[in-house]
Amino acid sequence: MKIQNLTKKFDKIEAIKDVTFTVKQEEFVAILGPSGCGKTTILNMIAGFIEPTQGNISLNNKTGIVFQDHNLFPWKTVAQNIEFGPKMNKIAKRKEIIKKYIQLMGLQGFENSFPDELSGGMKQRVGIARMLANNPGILLMDEPFGSLDAQTRMLMQEFLLDIWEKEKKTIIFVTHDIEEAIFLADRIIVLTKSPGQIKKEIKVDLPRPRKREITTKEEFNALKEMLLGCLDYN
Repeated sequence: MKIQNLTKKFDKIEAIKDVTFTVKQEEFVAILGPSGCGKTTILNMIAGFIEPTQGNISLNNKTGIVFQDHNLFPWKTVAQNIEFGPKMNKIAKRKEIIKKYIQLMGLQGFENSFPDELSGGMKQRVGIARMLANNPGILLMDEPFGSLDAQTRMLMQEFLLDIWEKEKKTIIFVTHDIEEAIFLADRIIVLTKSPGQIKKEIKVDLPRPRKREITTKEEFNALKEMLLGCLDYN
């Protein structure tokens, strides 16, 4: 995927200015920056929800998006939510798809449960499963764990890495959390405050697979200190 000279203006407000970066196949890239810097705007342009004012987006695969709010259909069961995309696309082997992602997401026994019967973490698992059921090559994730409590958030980060390693997808992950970006990503794109511009790109050379213990290592904390110096929250 290639993003070239991307700019977005809403009336007289410039949200994104001259953003250029590439994402390799199967790479996990985090976009990090303060609130209001245009992170979500970039994802929405990649997904095709809004048009850029200037610049180009080149994709070699279809995208799927997960928001902070799981956006599940409350009147549909877990299985029916996962089935929705394949059903709309008239895919025949929907039962096999449902079974695959129920197992992959650890949702066995909850197939017939409704969203209001699930915990926050389980709702996000269903949201991710519903997206993956459409077989996108590129996953766009807009602070998907931002509304979860700290413990559930850490569990979901580890869970996401496990899914990414199994499914071999390309992921672009928006966050304002420094530790989350370091723990998850191969590379971090740091944006300035509005209008969002790329301030720095940092490669995360921490070994994989990653477990929570890595957050106590010297290399992890050195990256954290570097990113704290890059970010402008004022």
